[in-house]
Amino acid sequence: MSRNRSLSLSKGPRLSKGLRLSKGKGLIGAGLMIFCAIWIYPFIWLVSASLKQQPEIFGKGLSLLPDQPMWENYARAWSVVGFADYMINTVIITVGTVLLIVIRSALAGYVLGRCDFPGKKALIAIFLITFFLPEGYTIIPVTQLTDQLGLLNTHLGVIFGLGAGGHVAATLLYAGYFRSLPNELEECARIDGAGPLTIFFRVFLPLAWPVTATVIILQFLSAWNAYLLPLVFTLSQPDLRTLAVGMTAFVGEYGTDYPGLAAGAVISLTPVIAVFVALQRQFVESVAGAVKQ
Repeated sequence: MSRNRSLSLSKGPRLSKGLRLSKGKGLIGAGLMIFCAIWIYPFIWLVSASLKQQPEIFGKGLSLLPDQPMWENYARAWSVVGFADYMINTVIITVGTVLLIVIRSALAGYVLGRCDFPGKKALIAIFLITFFLPEGYTIIPVTQLTDQLGLLNTHLGVIFGLGAGGHVAATLLYAGYFRSLPNELEECARIDGAGPLTIFFRVFLPLAWPVTATVIILQFLSAWNAYLLPLVFTLSQPDLRTLAVGMTAFVGEYGTDYPGLAAGAVISLTPVIAVFVALQRQFVESVAGAVKQ
């Protein structure tokens, strides 16, 4: 009898502690759900606005349900304004820019992470200073150089303009990852007769896939949403405009087509969301690995 009583008394504090923990987790979960709802509401409103008429957007405040879905807004953005051509231009420029940045940043990160040479710290310091230079400070010399190369008003010119910068964050991500890999990998590859480029492309670069996925996501977002440089580089060739530049077509002298603007924004956001969903696991792994290091 006394034994059963002692067991029940010992279980009491454990049950109450577990109950408190479950309540705490429930409150945290409820708070996160509220935060997520607040964060995602503007995107839901954007999709709703893309299906409304102009008076509905301002007449119904924060209401999400349109009186009658206006799919014509998407047709107008895609065909009339020219988003079909802008989408093709943006895909070409973004894919080319991301490939250029991944190759450049990985090679530079490999050198900074695996090689020792005089002036390495000074080079990294100068490299970091360029991180704080605004894009507007370099747009004029970059435009002049591109014009002298005969690449102005071309896809290739925009790709070089977007992909030829310092890209400090991507380079340092690769450098930190390559530095953490054991030297035995490189030594074994050299014993097998592999040269520096073979070691990089066949040994180190495949191992750095989580970092590559992170760089792809970050640079995809940057290139896809770039505005100033594509605008300047395609001033005399409107057919080469990207989606970000093409959004200004909805803004007229006497008014703004807000439903069309919202539809264009939804069209522009869809590929970005698709890329992030496809690479989110590698992105999380890369960030978690960076935190551990």
